[in-house]
Amino acid sequence: MGYQNLKFPENSVFLVTGGAGFIGSNLCEAILNLGYKVRCLDDLSTGKQENVDLFIDNPNYTFIKGDIKDLDTCMKACEGVDYVLNQAAWGSVPRSIEMPLFYCANNIAGTLNMLEAARQNNVKKFVYASSSSVYGDEPNLPKKEGREGNLLSPYAVSKRADEEWAKQYTRHYGLDTYGLRYFNVFGRRQDPNGAYAAVIPKFIRQLLNGETPTINGDGKQSRDFTYIENVIEANLKACLADSSAAGQAYNVAYGGREYLIDIYYGLTKALGVDKEPNFGPDRAGDIKHSNADISKAKANLGYDPDWSFDKGIKAAIEWYKDNL
Repeated sequence: MGYQNLKFPENSVFLVTGGAGFIGSNLCEAILNLGYKVRCLDDLSTGKQENVDLFIDNPNYTFIKGDIKDLDTCMKACEGVDYVLNQAAWGSVPRSIEMPLFYCANNIAGTLNMLEAARQNNVKKFVYASSSSVYGDEPNLPKKEGREGNLLSPYAVSKRADEEWAKQYTRHYGLDTYGLRYFNVFGRRQDPNGAYAAVIPKFIRQLLNGETPTINGDGKQSRDFTYIENVIEANLKACLADSSAAGQAYNVAYGGREYLIDIYYGLTKALGVDKEPNFGPDRAGDIKHSNADISKAKANLGYDPDWSFDKGIKAAIEWYKDNL
């Protein structure tokens, strides 16, 4: 259970791309707490300087301001690195529909640069962020690897392309790659601001500020909301996985299913707010229901998440109360 007792070789060096972002900064923090060296690569386009400043005084932490779209930057960042945790990407399905060329350049070509840099620098393990969006319109629940549908957004295309490129690097170059299909991650340091903010922090911020949140659609869509601690566990356990598990993608979730309208009323209750939501149109490219089968990650990576949605949402609410 968890990751706090995981052991890596002494003086191991981890490169976290997108390390100034929500998931990346939490990975940096966890690795530093385990006593290993962390290199953070981020261009601060969506990541935050404050997430760098948290660790900048730690002698095991190095920040590189740079862009994964530049191969030379990736090559330098990978020098002497044992494990790459590639989180650098732009998220948001709606934004990807508005900016398809950028998503191709950043999420696909940028990841390919990182794969090539990792290969040339003899990195041991390359773990990268994929997404539940790769399941597209496949209607069956739970979502199971190998049973994908038609992709519904440029963002989903970018993540599926990353998986295919990673397979090639395992097949032809012997680079151990592990794709992690994140299901609606939430938790501390997730940005509650902006048009493309994730729903949980956005609702919490709005309710704390006395605003009325808008739910896209009827609120009856469901998601396998996954607390950040489970995602950290999956990344670190993938770094210790057997090579026979490489070249594949894995669902990373708790394996639950929460309805948006239930989450909304749960938040109003927890925050002591009596406010009905507004309802807006469905978002283009969104999947209606999402719930993960995590048996493959359990079998191949030893993934055993112990943060349920209820446990995670309590922790998240407390963090936002203290930090908003």
